Amino acid sequence: MIHNSPFWQSGQLFFFCGPCVIESRSFALETAEQLNEIFTKASVPWVYKSSFDKANRSSATGYRGVGMEEGLSILNEIKDKLKILVMTDVHESWQCAPVAEIVDVLQTPAFLCRQTDFIRAAATTGRPVNIKKGQFLSPWEMANVIEKARSASRAAGKGDGVFFACERGTTFGYGNLVVDMRGLAIMAEKCRCPVVFDATHSVQLPGAQGTSSGGQREYAGTLARAAVATGAVDGVFLEAHPNPDHAPCDGPNMIPFADLPKLIDQLREIQKIVKKNPKN
Repeated sequence: MIHNSPFWQSGQLFFFCGPCVIESRSFALETAEQLNEIFTKASVPWVYKSSFDKANRSSATGYRGVGMEEGLSILNEIKDKLKILVMTDVHESWQCAPVAEIVDVLQTPAFLCRQTDFIRAAATTGRPVNIKKGQFLSPWEMANVIEKARSASRAAGKGDGVFFACERGTTFGYGNLVVDMRGLAIMAEKCRCPVVFDATHSVQLPGAQGTSSGGQREYAGTLARAAVATGAVDGVFLEAHPNPDHAPCDGPNMIPFADLPKLIDQLREIQKIVKKNPKN
């Protein structure tokens, strides 16, 4: 449900979760309802995430989604019917303003974190923005990206804005990513903003299937637990699907809905332990 206080200030671990892409109106509504039941039962703050367009595909034949107009209509219906927060990706500067009229949180793709005009366009909407760290970027360089967003927000007369620094793995050779857990603490220190760990894209194997990316979803929980245990993470990003093996994109790294309740409980308990025993 929509929370009275901002989810990022609740003191609880929050979640961005949903299928990679909007497959249809009925699919989006059904999955949002199912996820809402899971997160409501777990009593943790969350935001429904699904993309109207996946513009950064490995191949021209890759499934992209339903498009912006239809996608925003669907996300707006989910908000109205379920009274939950929603977020989606934006890929171009001109998309930011109209998307921000509907969604509660914008997300910028990792590949575009250094595109100045794009980051500024997202930052000046006044919406919180989850900024993915590029697979080619060091953790400390994210401070420049976050400050770029803050300065744009201030210039637009909207204060410092709300921005999340999101880790999603670093390129490690061809078709592989690795997560340096030190980077989470570094981003928390240098960026001075909430840090989000993207557990499912961190186990992605970019381009590994030739015309699409592969993934190792069996390790998503392992990395998520390790990330929360650092004490530097405020939120966890999890792409999930009722049947990942039949998803049109990113299936290999998405978590089945059936596995979410146990993982959410584990991550919440780990956060409690870390809070009771903060670092010296």
